[in-house]
Amino acid sequence: MSQPDYNNMLVAELKQELENFGLPTSGKKSELIERLMAHSKEPLMISIEADLIEDESRYEAIFAKMKTQIVGPLNLGAIIAIGLSLLMISSVLILKPAWLGFGDDYDYQLIDFDQSQTKIYAEELVALGHPDWEGRMSGTVEEANTSLYILDRLSDMGYEAQSYSYEVPMHHVNSEPSFRLCVQGGLGFSPCDGPVGQVGGSQVTIFQHRVDYVIQGLSGQSEYMFDEDITVTDLGNGTDEALWQSATGTLGYVRMDESRVSNTEMYSYAAQNDLAGIISVNKIINCGQIEGNDCVPIFKGTNYDALVSANGGTIPTDIPFIAMSRDAGDIFEALVINATEPASIELIIDVTNDEERTIYVPCGIIEGRSSEVIIAGAHHDTVYQGEGAVDDTSGVTTVLEMARQLAEIVNNTGMPERTIQFCTWGGEEEGLWGSRAYVAEMQSSLRNNLRLYLNFDMNHVDADFQNRGNSLTLFTNNEDDYGHIKRIANLYTEERNEIANKYDIRFSLLDGAKGESNEMPCNSDYCPFIYELDGKVGRAVSCYGGGAWEYHTYLDTMDRFNEESLHVSGTIYGTYMRLLAYDMNA
Repeated sequence: MSQPDYNNMLVAELKQELENFGLPTSGKKSELIERLMAHSKEPLMISIEADLIEDESRYEAIFAKMKTQIVGPLNLGAIIAIGLSLLMISSVLILKPAWLGFGDDYDYQLIDFDQSQTKIYAEELVALGHPDWEGRMSGTVEEANTSLYILDRLSDMGYEAQSYSYEVPMHHVNSEPSFRLCVQGGLGFSPCDGPVGQVGGSQVTIFQHRVDYVIQGLSGQSEYMFDEDITVTDLGNGTDEALWQSATGTLGYVRMDESRVSNTEMYSYAAQNDLAGIISVNKIINCGQIEGNDCVPIFKGTNYDALVSANGGTIPTDIPFIAMSRDAGDIFEALVINATEPASIELIIDVTNDEERTIYVPCGIIEGRSSEVIIAGAHHDTVYQGEGAVDDTSGVTTVLEMARQLAEIVNNTGMPERTIQFCTWGGEEEGLWGSRAYVAEMQSSLRNNLRLYLNFDMNHVDADFQNRGNSLTLFTNNEDDYGHIKRIANLYTEERNEIANKYDIRFSLLDGAKGESNEMPCNSDYCPFIYELDGKVGRAVSCYGGGAWEYHTYLDTMDRFNEESLHVSGTIYGTYMRLLAYDMNA
């Protein structure tokens, strides 16, 4: 019988032909043809009944027979023994590949991934930031516009677009803050009333917002003017509770060093002891790496529940909280902490932190034949004072490109077995608010139907990866998922070696229970999908890259963006998502 002309057959006909041969039916038309052509060249293989390979004693008897009869002329018994043994070995390869360490026979097909498209997405997302502060802070018009942008992209790809919104606790920066010091002139003028900079006049030092200092999460309001007598208490590195107790009614000054007292701890101490405000200075993070020998200010959030508890059940609204760069801190110490002539302080912070604000979760869905679902996500919000090109524009663009590729695969292959879903989260920087609220709303469905959540948060290697490090760590909390990821990564290294060989691809299995040393840490949006499913431990994968020294600073810009690095996690995890979508056994 002559071979059919596969090139002239329709996709549906090709898939029917593949089904007739018991071959996988997923993939593009060219892949279907290639699979059929390869099958047509395979020699006929004979398998035996499964019950034959279960009896190991038969193996032993046959191999014993071979040992005694193989020496000398072959007789009929030897020939039969050899033939049967070969059949049994082949049957092991066909029926039980795992016995020989090959694992299950999964159809891994690497998805395409257009890294240039991710850069287009990134540039468009960055352009949606605040006109002055550049960020897409949750609860702002910038975040709302970002959500609409993502919905539009997913809808254009063919997904059913769904938007969720949640009211959550969120601080909001209402206007540009002001932070200045004034040293009275020698002629005795009142601070800042004389001719600034002239002999006998006051000397004013202006600290630049974003560059010299940034507002911290849940900071309260203040309007401390030059004519106010504000005392500063030196709290050292912030670890001495007795110093905090002595600082009531004053501004607490904290030198952030290796002790790394958290924002939550500092703000809780301030609330418990009724401080007038907190000024922390960065003495360690990113020092000398990104701007001279300085340590630039870094934004950090504060745990809402812990702060409420420390403040007697409410959020403190009148305790401003800022973080300074090391260089700016040195100036402050010289003019305030160590000065013989004290400076007057102006600290005007216009922040609302005791109200709920609306955050958004845009999603795109392609229904599968079953109720099981695979979800890929990233947080679309940024810290308020930076572009967030790496954190987490890189993750959102990866999700969008994966969504585009998976939509194309569904269009060519047909309805998936599992439902495919892509979402992005608001409110991550302030407490994983978006993902936590979504998981809470969809609790029953997710507990019963979630196969896997894939998270993309700083899955990125800096543009200068040759000098900053080129590592990408793929990690999960499930051994089976871990095995799939490693096998797909091996395939990726073979087939996409021009990119794979540039990066150090690492793997980590974090399958410990919550609270154990090898747990999945709750520092990104995968946490609710693992630990907040009402008694069930969920399965998740994520990825972190290296070299992101500008994290949570005003320097996290598109200059640092490396779209090529997104190709690694986007392709490997996208391939796994494709497998799960079409193979219910995976």
